[in-house]
Formats: sequence, structure tokens, C-alpha cells
Amino acid sequence: MKLVTLGPYSLLLRPRALLVALVMLGVLTLIGFALLGTGTLNVPPLDVARTLSGHAPDLMAERIIWQIRLPRLLTAILVGGALGVAGAVFQSISRNALGSPDVIGFTSGAATGAIVQIILFNAGPWLTAVSAMASGMAVAVIVLLLSRRDGGGRLVLVGIGFGALLAGINTVLLVMGNLDQAASAQLWLAGSLNMRGWTHVATIGVGIACLLPPILALSRQLNILEMGDDTAAQLGLHPERLRLVMVLLAVGMTASATAIAGPIAFIALAGPQIAKRLTRAPDVPIISGALAGAVLLAAADLISQRFALGVAMPVGLTTGLIGGLYLVVFTFRRIDRA
Repeated sequence: MKLVTLGPYSLLLRPRALLVALVMLGVLTLIGFALLGTGTLNVPPLDVARTLSGHAPDLMAERIIWQIRLPRLLTAILVGGALGVAGAVFQSISRNALGSPDVIGFTSGAATGAIVQIILFNAGPWLTAVSAMASGMAVAVIVLLLSRRDGGGRLVLVGIGFGALLAGINTVLLVMGNLDQAASAQLWLAGSLNMRGWTHVATIGVGIACLLPPILALSRQLNILEMGDDTAAQLGLHPERLRLVMVLLAVGMTASATAIAGPIAFIALAGPQIAKRLTRAPDVPIISGALAGAVLLAAADLISQRFALGVAMPVGLTTGLIGGLYLVVFTFRRIDRA
């Protein structure tokens, strides 16, 4: 560890964590080049580099990369990063490696809001996204309030209960709709990066720019909160207030990502855990979790496009399949240690 002082501010640098972050940035760059060259028209890596530097080999490649593939790539990076940050916060608050927006009921709540708009009101994409954000945030706050007596320890259990309840409601709503409405709802529920443009990049970028600074500013207090509410209170913190603020910020991160790409499973769950195991740092993995989430979602998008056996698979289904394998491995490793 190394303490760097910049005027009134000080920063604790961990060489291993910094190295891991640089490696993840390198991997993300390689995946990005592969994604920019992947599609109906394959573009060699050298031509991709020339296009990005303003020396495109032809007008077709320039339009495809700048108007279609680059916005999709940046959307994947920002959505994955937002989910990685949200997962790190939820896992810290719940003190559980399985704590994530998927588990605490946010995803099911967002799905309920979206399905209601699609099935009952035949709403468009933006109204569906707004409804999903609002309902997801409402469910997350309710789960937090019901689990707060146990210092966040019951957050996962209460979230699983609400998720199961809302999953049943969602199924009933899908049955109520006609075939076209049900297909539209299922398409949204799958989670996708298709047809994402610069407007989507700007939207998720603004959300992250507004929410990430306060999360980083409060991350040190979150580290103290992991020691327990009594210890945090003795050190002058207000555990309940801090927990509520951090959950709202993390839910805002998840809501921003869900509004742009739909419900994407697994990223918020695995990203922070992978980052924590690689860096071996005791702190809440905010930045490293964001990088891991971005790498995971970009890699899942590459798998969806290149290795899906010719099937146009939404990226949300790919992350779900990978997440299932991850949970199986995670469970067996925990059983072996026990």
C-alpha cells in the first residue's frame, strides 16, 4: 500500500488492485476491438483502428462502426460498469456475496412495471423504461425497510421472497396479454443491446456521472459499516441513514442501466466478487467492480454475436446462462470449504 497526498486530499494506492485494473482495461480494449469488427460485415482490427483514428478505409466501415457498433459497445461498457458498482454496494450492505439487484427484488420489480405498461397500456419504449425504473426503485426501498431491523442481514431473504411474489404476478400479466404484447414483453425481459445509439450512451453516461461521485465519497464509510452497526455508530456514523442513502444510489445506478438495456442478470452479482478475488483488497470494490462488470457484459455481448451458433441471442440470456454456471461453481466451492 502507498499513501499519496494531493493537497488536503489523500489517496491510498494498492499496487495489486492498480495492476488488476490496468489488466482489466487491457482486456476490455481487446474485447472492444473484437466487437467493433464483428457483425454482418467483418472489419479487420487494423481497419477498426484506422476508422477510430479518423482514417477509415471506406465510407461503409466508417458508418457501421461510428453509428452502430461503437454506441453499442459504449452502452455495454457503461451498463456493465453501473451494474458492477450497484452490486458492490448491495453486497457490502447485505454482507452477503449473493446480494445484488437481481436477488433483492429490483429486477422483478422493474419487470413488473415494464410488463404493466406493455400489457395493460401498450406503452412505447421510453414510458416502459420509466415505469420499470420507478417500480424497481419502489420494490428495492420496500425490501430495505422490511429488512432494516437486522442491519441489512435479512436483505437477501426478504428480496428473494419479494422476487418470487413478483415473478408470479409477472407471469399472470403475461398470460393476460395477447400474443404480440407477450412477445414484446418477453423481448424486453430478455435484456438487449440491439439498436442502441448515442442517445442511450448519453443517457446512461449522465446517470453514472450523477451517481458515481457520491458513491465514491461514501465508500469509506461503507467500509466502516461492514464492521457492524455498533462499531460504525461509535465512530460517529449513522448506520440506518448511510444504508438508506447507499441503497438509493445503488438502485439509481441499476435503474439507469435497466432503463437502457432491460434487466441484465449476473453482472451485478459476479462483477464485484471477481474484482474482490483478483485485487484481494479489503475495501468495497467500487472501481474494480465497475471494470469487472464492464468486461463481463462486453464479453457476453461478444459471445452472443460470435459463438451463439448462428442464433441472434439477446445478451441478457447469455449473461443468465453464464450466471447459472457461476452460481453452480460458487455453491460447490462453498460446500467443499464447509
